Amino acid sequence: MLKIAKYIILDIIRSKVLIAYTVLLSIICLSILMADADVTKGLVSITTVVMIIVPLVSIVYATTYYFNTYEFTELLVSQPVSRTDILAGKFIGIGTAILAAFVIGVGFPVVLFAFSVTGLMLMVTGSLLTLSFISLAFLASTVTRDKAKGIGLSLMIWFYCSIIFDGIVLLFLFSFSDYPLEKALIVLTALNPIDLARILILLQLDISALMGYTGALYQSFFGSGYGMVFSLLMQLIWIIVPLWLALRIFKRKDL
Repeated sequence: MLKIAKYIILDIIRSKVLIAYTVLLSIICLSILMADADVTKGLVSITTVVMIIVPLVSIVYATTYYFNTYEFTELLVSQPVSRTDILAGKFIGIGTAILAAFVIGVGFPVVLFAFSVTGLMLMVTGSLLTLSFISLAFLASTVTRDKAKGIGLSLMIWFYCSIIFDGIVLLFLFSFSDYPLEKALIVLTALNPIDLARILILLQLDISALMGYTGALYQSFFGSGYGMVFSLLMQLIWIIVPLWLALRIFKRKDL
């Protein structure tokens, strides 16, 4: 498993796409933090970028790499190596490489110009978000053998989490505005890893008052110790469950 992960890491390190991703994140973060003297505003802007770019690159790159190394996977399956070790090795390798790119691209600028509890929370949630979308990429890749369908499914997952989900939540709030929705809102938030990450960072910035009634609700729950633990556990679930489902499919799949 670790040998597979090592090979994949060494292979991905030579990828110009991942290098470009790291450089792009660094340029964006440095330009935002250097252009604005207010660190809080800078972190809000970086959060917006992280919530869009990081999930997109993570899920698309992981899906593309999975299909590009399909022949290598078939070769490993023919060897005396368990399928669990194969998929786990691929996840560790791809996850480590993309996570390192995120930490370097965002972590260094944040440490240099905006080192704080909020900056650390941004790094933690961004890292968990990266791994959760890599898990979703593995699930999308194991469902189908067709590369175009796999990438299309990954893009639909990202599009749903980034845009469609918020529209569904707004429609739900508008349709059932006459009913108490406090607990329902918390459950709905847990169904989207991007929303979980965004709320945690915004609450650390102490600007929940700008979010109105919803912000007060999130502050009362997610701002507490139990809320923080709940959010982090849900993000871990978003990493574990898709990967577990992908492993079940991969074990039974005829390559």
